[in-house]
Amino acid sequence: MDKSSEEAGYNANYVQAFEFYLQQSEEHKAICAFMDKVLPDEFTRIGEGKSSFNVLGVGSGGGEMDAHMLHILQSRLPATPVSVDVVEPSKKLIDNFKALVARTPSLQKIPFTWNAIACGEYEKQVKGNKRFDFIHMIQMLYYVDDYVATIKFFQGLLRENGRLLIIHEGASSGWATLWKTYKKELCTRSISNYISASDIKDQLKALGLKFEEHLAPNTLDMTDCFTEGSKKGQLLLDFMTDQNFHTTMTPETRAGVLDLLRNKCSTVKNGRILFDCGLSCLVVHT
Repeated sequence: MDKSSEEAGYNANYVQAFEFYLQQSEEHKAICAFMDKVLPDEFTRIGEGKSSFNVLGVGSGGGEMDAHMLHILQSRLPATPVSVDVVEPSKKLIDNFKALVARTPSLQKIPFTWNAIACGEYEKQVKGNKRFDFIHMIQMLYYVDDYVATIKFFQGLLRENGRLLIIHEGASSGWATLWKTYKKELCTRSISNYISASDIKDQLKALGLKFEEHLAPNTLDMTDCFTEGSKKGQLLLDFMTDQNFHTTMTPETRAGVLDLLRNKCSTVKNGRILFDCGLSCLVVHT
């Protein structure tokens, strides 16, 4: 149901570019703001009357967002035992997550099951035998072959009153504008078919699933992308296009992408070019 970890964008160069993107953007800050506002009440509702709380992270990366969620969960349900399954194909990111647990006393109280595999392999192993109260997928549905089947499978693993959280690029974000405009040129490597939050919402409705959407505004300072010779700008462009921007794309395509990024995907504030990378947070019911 999905690509191997290498094909799914988890080679060393991708991980380096992704980590640099997170440093430059405030994506994690935007996601944490959403979590702080919405998840406390959600966790209270989900955990009502339950003697345990099972969490599954699909594509958890280095675990920073998982740790924030689990802090909220432990604060709201301090007497409820929590267990966590992690599915993450990058062994490097799994090691980063384990190191985060090792230096965080509250996380050391939680039993973790580590699965250093792609989610398609996890689906084959689990086959519906496990159930979870809360499942989250943050920025990972690009890397599966059939995102509708993936959503159906994991939504089907929810226990009574459980929730599936999908966080994805917003329907009107700069990401959607860029990738839908240059779909033919960009969907050639780890991402073979770009989807936006709008596509996901349409499919959730078609499946008859109840959900709520919460928007998480965010911007990325991409001024360096327009500075000739900037290594930071080059790394960002490589990540944003999933290409070796300056070596594999034609001069015409590079010029078109840069024009689109500057004039259709960004705003200018105090002389800085800010790319719209707002997120959509979809809370899907059992």
